[in-house]
Amino acid sequence: MILDDVKFTKTGEEEFYKVLRKRVNSYFKDNKISKFGNSKMYFKTIIMLAMYLVPFILILTYLENPWLIVLMWAIMGVGMAGTGMSVMHDANHGSYSKSKWVNKFVGKVILIVGGSDVNWRIQHNVLHHTYTNVVGMDEDIDIGDLMRFSPGQELLKAHKYQHLYAWFLYGMMTLMWATTKDFTQFYRYKKKGLLSTQDVSEKGFLTSLIIGKIGYLAVTLALPLWLSPLPWWGTVLSFALMHYIAGLILSMVFQAAHVVPTAQYSEVQEDGSIDLDWAANQMINTADFGQDKKFLSWYVGGLNFQIEHHLFPNICHIHYSNIANIVRDTAFEYNLPYYTYPTFRNAVSNHAKMLYALGHNEDAPEIH
Repeated sequence: MILDDVKFTKTGEEEFYKVLRKRVNSYFKDNKISKFGNSKMYFKTIIMLAMYLVPFILILTYLENPWLIVLMWAIMGVGMAGTGMSVMHDANHGSYSKSKWVNKFVGKVILIVGGSDVNWRIQHNVLHHTYTNVVGMDEDIDIGDLMRFSPGQELLKAHKYQHLYAWFLYGMMTLMWATTKDFTQFYRYKKKGLLSTQDVSEKGFLTSLIIGKIGYLAVTLALPLWLSPLPWWGTVLSFALMHYIAGLILSMVFQAAHVVPTAQYSEVQEDGSIDLDWAANQMINTADFGQDKKFLSWYVGGLNFQIEHHLFPNICHIHYSNIANIVRDTAFEYNLPYYTYPTFRNAVSNHAKMLYALGHNEDAPEIH
């Protein structure tokens, strides 16, 4: 379906977002705070990149103990996920810095973890953020036949086991980024005309993808195969371990906010309309978790405040905890839901129950 043909309808709920934006803007103005990143954000950037790059340097230059080398690869996986959530994510939303050049430069960090900033912005910013949990529009809930993430997808026999095999597939996410996914997205987005949203030429973008993948694999896989004391198979397995850890973390963080029992899943009508206001759609299909867990919030780049992020992706994540009460109180004032799970573990547990329900074509489970 062509994006221009799909529209959210005005149902009176748009007043909520107008009032909310005014209140949030007043918070920043009254407290004389920038909506963008500050020294805390820059310090976090250093920490996250160090968690990814320092272990890699040690693998290539210093370590000889095989178990320590494997440990370094595992730490790299944690650093890769943290870099994606806490650094790249804000930059590609334009909220890392008020400077467009800085955002563009920092957003390229995704290249050193095997991804494409162009494809990421199309899938995440254009499709997921605009059409959150809208069946047939949001690619985050549509990964083909392997998983059934919404009631609107066809139910296959294998889906009855998805609550078991999902955790393996989640760990493959960044490995797919680094190899095939960007190319399949390129051809899909080219066919749908979505590349034009990023102001890139098809030929130039494809060339950059090829060069980027060769460069990434040459540095992160070929160099360790050459310089690391591990046998070749040990290096390959450690490389896969790094990606598995990163992919599992990233998948759980994002899915625990959208594929949960509170999600209501919107649908596009035959005339291309979605019978909701955009902001209301965000509220019924997004959930926070672990709002009072400061370290969790620090590591996941504020993505435990998914509601705040979806409503204000142009605000740096370091501010989400400070505007959460404003969002919650305004939502209740306009009779809109504000879903939050007490901990990350609780959110993931409810996600697993939702996978089971979707795999067995059952109603959404009770929240526990």
